[in-house]
Amino acid sequence: MLNQNNLQKQTSPYLLQHALNPVYWQPWGEEAFKAALEEDKPILLSIGYSTCHWCHVMAHESFEDPQVAKILNENFISIKVDKEERPDIDSIYMNVCQTFTGRGGWPLTIFMTPDQKPFFAGTYFPKNSQHGLVGLIDLLLNIKDKWQSDRELLLKSGDQIIEFLSKEADAKIEPSKKLINEAISAFKSSFDQKNGGFGVAPKFPTPHNLMFLLNYYEAENDNQALNIVEKTLQQMYKGGIFDHIGGGFCRYSTDNYFLVPHFEKMLYDNALLIICYIKAFNLTKIPLYRKVAIKTSDYILREMTDQKGGFYSAQDADSDGVEGKFYVFAYDEIIKLFGQEAGEKINSFYGITPKGNFDGKNIPNLLQNSGMEESFAFYLPKLYEYRRSRTKLHLDDKILTSWNSLMIAAFASMYRVMNSTNYLTVAQTAEKFINKNLLEHNTLYVSFREGKKSGRGYLDDYAYYIYALINLYEACLDNSYLDKAVKLTQTAIDEFYDNEKGGFYLYGKKNEQLIFRNKETYDGALPSGNSVMAYNLIKLARLNRDENLVKIGQQQMKFMAGHAKNYPAGYCFYLSALAMSLYPSREIICVLKQKSDKEKLKSFKFNTTIKIIEGASKEYPLINDKATFYVCENYQCLPPTNNWEEIIK
Repeated sequence: MLNQNNLQKQTSPYLLQHALNPVYWQPWGEEAFKAALEEDKPILLSIGYSTCHWCHVMAHESFEDPQVAKILNENFISIKVDKEERPDIDSIYMNVCQTFTGRGGWPLTIFMTPDQKPFFAGTYFPKNSQHGLVGLIDLLLNIKDKWQSDRELLLKSGDQIIEFLSKEADAKIEPSKKLINEAISAFKSSFDQKNGGFGVAPKFPTPHNLMFLLNYYEAENDNQALNIVEKTLQQMYKGGIFDHIGGGFCRYSTDNYFLVPHFEKMLYDNALLIICYIKAFNLTKIPLYRKVAIKTSDYILREMTDQKGGFYSAQDADSDGVEGKFYVFAYDEIIKLFGQEAGEKINSFYGITPKGNFDGKNIPNLLQNSGMEESFAFYLPKLYEYRRSRTKLHLDDKILTSWNSLMIAAFASMYRVMNSTNYLTVAQTAEKFINKNLLEHNTLYVSFREGKKSGRGYLDDYAYYIYALINLYEACLDNSYLDKAVKLTQTAIDEFYDNEKGGFYLYGKKNEQLIFRNKETYDGALPSGNSVMAYNLIKLARLNRDENLVKIGQQQMKFMAGHAKNYPAGYCFYLSALAMSLYPSREIICVLKQKSDKEKLKSFKFNTTIKIIEGASKEYPLINDKATFYVCENYQCLPPTNNWEEIIK
């Protein structure tokens, strides 16, 4: 019998947050399922992550409560899962929740049989029923009674939901520009011209949507697409979703104006936003976008980087149990800190008023200000240190392969545009961290914390890491990154690819086998592994001229087109890959006379690939005994040249 909480020896910060609960929590594993079967109990599966605000609320209300713990311990086997360490479990049961309820989110609350079949799903439940929302105590007692009196109905429900979710249609169609055009039309019609972003609150950054729009602008010279991105980037920076004191972006905006954020900061959001802002700067040369990318990068290096080079996962929204407490200021606080004259100027500049803009306090922002922020930079270090002295933020310090890979790509992009070797060093050091701690015999692992790596990687780990390696290759043109990307792509194909219907499964042949294997295709807060693999396959097929990669890449484009056809705007990372495959492309083969020749070879243009060959060959000889460039555009090859500047022009 499992008669104690068994989370104390876990490394996940989320599981450790619950290690002292009176609930007899168990980690996901054979022991818990065996106990449920032997004791004839249903399972409560609770999934969340360590910086999740409503996970904290439900924990304080219910899982720390002796009454709730007694009901759970006597009648259920309770399992805790960190969604960031087990995205396979989270994905399957989130699909279950969305099918049952029409919505999802965290904490994810699932009731299921000892053989993992779900029969009830929801998200947050208060301890007691209120305002038409069922309370956890009433729910637990109801399920306990149903398990004893009408179990057959629960089992039938579980079988039906598994059968429904396991069905997979052959979704392949021929991809075309129609998908791209429909997505562009959707973004143009839903764009909030006054406040930036799309639709109404809550507003998420979803930078991969903005990256797609920037690619479309490059391909079609569509100024409206560029204007949409610029307005959104400017408003996000001005609003409270950007931390004007410490840098970096919060999770999303709870209002239409990007003023009041959900205050948690995620590594992946900031990685994708760095890529987006630095690309916008590269296209427009507007200094603001470079400044935001630098401030966000500085924040990552200062607060989210391990001393050995990996990147931490997230910072919490809550301090002392209060959401946003770390970030907000009272009007008088600033006066007291800087004196009357300077304090009033700072308050006026950052929109800090006696009334406040968030529960009587103030979120610093620039929404009503068009002045020169540089003139106030002098005050920020003192304000930053003062803020840190008031209270602390919880840091989720596990190092995830997938999210680290996105940040590696971000720093590689910073180097490509700004040519600052510090950014390249950061990217390369983080890649070495993954290579040393999370890669073993061409197998990736999910996360690293306290000297231990967690289980085998999933599709996103491979897709994002390959994407990072491609970006590193494009930054420094070191073929070793390209070679590693090709090897890992073959591993991903062997482990995750569906040779019959196409697409990549979320978990591989050697991962734990769950109640069914699913394929994630939709680009939500993060691009799906299938979207990123479509991009990777297109890039690597061009860079490596591998017929197998070309073939699987073509199949992947058709597979994703079949999924994207009903709502293309939800598949923007894939659409960027599709644009690469459909719009005119340029491949440049650079035959180097000496290694130093490649230092000038930079191109950040859409749909351009550069392949490095060190030393002449029979197929690609040197012309005039100098570095020689072979350029092919749209399946036509131009005469070789020694003039790189002319190619770029």
